[in-house]
Amino acid sequence: MSQHDPHQAADALDAAPFDAGDVELIKRRCLHQGFFRLEELHLRHRLFEGGWSAPVVREVHRRHDAVGVLLYDVERDAVALVEQFRAGALDDPASPWKLEIVAGLVERGECRADVARREAEEEAGCPVGELIELHTYYPSPGACDERVTLFCGLIDSQGLGGIHGLDEEHEDIRVQVMPFARAWELMLAGRLDNAMCLIAFHWLAAERASLRARR
Repeated sequence: MSQHDPHQAADALDAAPFDAGDVELIKRRCLHQGFFRLEELHLRHRLFEGGWSAPVVREVHRRHDAVGVLLYDVERDAVALVEQFRAGALDDPASPWKLEIVAGLVERGECRADVARREAEEEAGCPVGELIELHTYYPSPGACDERVTLFCGLIDSQGLGGIHGLDEEHEDIRVQVMPFARAWELMLAGRLDNAMCLIAFHWLAAERASLRARR
């Protein structure tokens, strides 16, 4: 019986076994084109045990990549969050108004860090000092091609608050500044219930002491 080598298994995971060349795109059809695009894909792909899958149909929501920025005041150990109506949460049992970190879409050719700084100004009226890149991830790769890049932006939260957003984008955004401990309580209570918030706050919980030690 062969011995299982965990190091060998870990090395095998460093690179994916297949790439885009292992997918045959048979047909692509646009189902809807609005602010976002919905496509129907007919394809087949290689299988782990060899050979090819039968043709399958998948619907993919195509949208811009996005950035999220957790605004953190090291001196005051406080965060600035934004609160706004979200159409995707219309049927939420509590409320379709959501507390979130600053976020925005990345247009083709734009630098993600520049978008992060711009969105912080537009949504929260907040200039960002140091910008720390956290993670890039797919929120829902089974159905959407969007990739999100998260940042932590170090700020001075004094005087932040009020209503912000762009009139031409029909934004009505309220800025909420609170101690980190209060925001963490809200997260544990389910009030911060989106992936950007959850990932960014768990990062900050792990790195907060080292950020504050740099003062």
